Amino acid sequence: MLNYKHLHYFLAVARSGGVIRAAERLHLTPQTLSGQIAQFEERLGVPLFRRAGRRLELTEAGRLAQSYAEEIFQTGAELEELLRNGGEERFITFRVGIADVVPKFIAHRLLAPVLELPEAVRLVCQEDRLDRLLADLAIHRLDMVLADRPMPPGTDIKGYSHPLGESAVAFMAAPALAARLIGEFPACLDGARLLLPGRDSALHGALPRWLERQGRHMRIVGEFDDSALMKAFGEAGAGVFPAPAASVPDVMAHYKVVSLGETEDLRERFFLISAERRLTHPAARAVSEHARAGLFAPTRSAE
Repeated sequence: MLNYKHLHYFLAVARSGGVIRAAERLHLTPQTLSGQIAQFEERLGVPLFRRAGRRLELTEAGRLAQSYAEEIFQTGAELEELLRNGGEERFITFRVGIADVVPKFIAHRLLAPVLELPEAVRLVCQEDRLDRLLADLAIHRLDMVLADRPMPPGTDIKGYSHPLGESAVAFMAAPALAARLIGEFPACLDGARLLLPGRDSALHGALPRWLERQGRHMRIVGEFDDSALMKAFGEAGAGVFPAPAASVPDVMAHYKVVSLGETEDLRERFFLISAERRLTHPAARAVSEHARAGLFAPTRSAE
């Protein structure tokens, strides 16, 4: 059987990035903790860590073990809480993967109805690259995935893409930067610095192509996998950045930026990806129904 004490020690080292710091938190000597980790690796038959300078890095097997260990101890905490309350507080756990290119305000608005359901729901959100989230969906570690694109063609993972809606694209900038731009939109984009979503984003290729068709030339100064980090750079005046038109009021209020204009020729699309063709999880159905009820403009057919 799996030694859960060893699993606990392994998780502490994985989170701390080293034995010494983990040993301090566990009130053990580094030698004792190192010995326990060595026993755990020997029992499993695979190395879980490799040394990188003074730090320990997880191997591929170590990353897999950490993801399962996190879930095991999360489930244990839920069981303990349930038993402590005499079984009276029952809830549905809803695990959602969110592709890191999906804007946070859009993700929030899509998921907000989950916490309004009559059933008690515990929402667990996990952000990562889409390919990794789909791998977790395939082994049922996630109930659904939110993404800005459907299932990639040719993937071996079985899943179904449910369109939630789409939005025009707005261009945002800090007020000081916007004041220096010349002309009306989109002419004001000429010569401006551009903050571009990362390669996992559908906009990564579509936005430069749109600029080329418009005859506008922008200098890409940064690419960002994380949409919130891109907006933080935009707030600081580093460049102009795109955002779904549906989220413009939220982005303006939170980041103190202004909208330069928007175009219907660029569309950000959003999908719920599930392992099942027909949505059965009540929380997943709530997300889909809320989005289709008017969160976005009616979905336009893809060109």
